[in-house]
Amino acid sequence: MLDAWPQPSRGIGVSQNMSAIQEPTRVLVVDDEHAIADTMAMILAASHFEARAAYSALEALSLLDTFTPHAVITDVMMPGMTGIELALHLGDRLPLCKVLLMSGYNSAFELVEQSLQGAYCPTILCKPVRPQQILAFVQSCDPNGPRPAA
Repeated sequence: MLDAWPQPSRGIGVSQNMSAIQEPTRVLVVDDEHAIADTMAMILAASHFEARAAYSALEALSLLDTFTPHAVITDVMMPGMTGIELALHLGDRLPLCKVLLMSGYNSAFELVEQSLQGAYCPTILCKPVRPQQILAFVQSCDPNGPRPAA
């Protein structure tokens, strides 16, 4: 009668090598321009990352209660709290989370350097940012180590 019990599929079996189970890289994209945040999140999701979009730094901070990102990609200049202030909060709250700051303003880079003064060092890119740059940054944040080339 034991033969009547269903057998687990090979991908889910208890004897499966546990090291093969990988944690997805979680990414939070923050930009007050909804189309930019949503498009980046869609590109990341299509590349098999777990991505969420937030439209302000305050919304991003509130998401941290239910979503712990490995990487945050944020615009610098946003109303209310800036991306720089968000990066400082993330440095305190999630010290292992990597931050990519993006700005369309060259003056923002000086502001970032002055604001952070070596306390926290995010990656900084000037807009427009190419999808390959975003993907390379996120891949460097993979909690499972580097992914093999496709």
